[in-house]
Amino acid sequence: MNDAPPSTSAGFRSGFAAIVGAPNAGKSTLLNRLLGQKIAITSQKPQTTRNRILGVLHRPEAQIVFLDTPGVHVARGELNTRIVEVALTTLAEVDIVLVLVDLERPDPKSEALLIDRLKAVKRPSLVVLNKIDRVRKPAILEAAARWAATDVFKEVVPICAKSGAQVDVLVAAMAQYLPVGPPLYPEESLTDLSERFIAAEMIREKVFRLTGEEIPYATAVTVEQFSEKPDGSLVTIHASIHVERDSQKGIIIGRQGSKLKRIGSDARLEIERMLGKKVFLKLFVRVQKNWSQDTKTLQRFGY
Repeated sequence: MNDAPPSTSAGFRSGFAAIVGAPNAGKSTLLNRLLGQKIAITSQKPQTTRNRILGVLHRPEAQIVFLDTPGVHVARGELNTRIVEVALTTLAEVDIVLVLVDLERPDPKSEALLIDRLKAVKRPSLVVLNKIDRVRKPAILEAAARWAATDVFKEVVPICAKSGAQVDVLVAAMAQYLPVGPPLYPEESLTDLSERFIAAEMIREKVFRLTGEEIPYATAVTVEQFSEKPDGSLVTIHASIHVERDSQKGIIIGRQGSKLKRIGSDARLEIERMLGKKVFLKLFVRVQKNWSQDTKTLQRFGY
């Protein structure tokens, strides 16, 4: 990694910020909105995010390194336990914490779990009330008053991550709690994720969006080949979609391969937008019995 550039002013601030919250609160949508570019996948299904996703926001007065985390919930099973622990351990590794709350569908159990952990780590924290476009103003005011009364948070900021409403207000509120110091990443940096990783995530997103309730949670994606022609005109990607049962494989492939073709087509277009070049994408579907409960397989899949 290149050395970070010098601070642009004596009062420049920089630091790490965790985005945490219950599943489906809109954490990845917020990160993509803040960066102005999609690096985190999204869907309406819980636990779309399984890994910690880093994104760098550059402002004249501050640099904020965001860590988007998986949804916090009362976990069952080896995979979900690992996913939640990724989120909770992040709290102690950052300078500031954003707790994202879904105003339309609050999750009191997950939110209580977060509050308890925040009391232990003692990091400056802000509550971000998301989806203000989906509820009436009295409900927003009531929620703001309730969260402020916990005395755990520095500020309560209502926003709409999807439209971007109030997001600049949130960034300004965050900056004042960051330590004074030079940028941590070069100005051109957006994320530390590899293109290979993001491509796998984009494929997994299409599986989430195009299949029923059962399939996504039994799905992992690995990239076996990621190569580029010497002239940069084409990127070739071979990737495997891993499921746990033969019946799930049949659903993902679909009648005469129609579902897999749609997953591949949608993912290819998304990856081409990210890379800015043509992509040849070949997908395979493989059955890995009970992979989500197997420690070695979870490690191999990056969980």
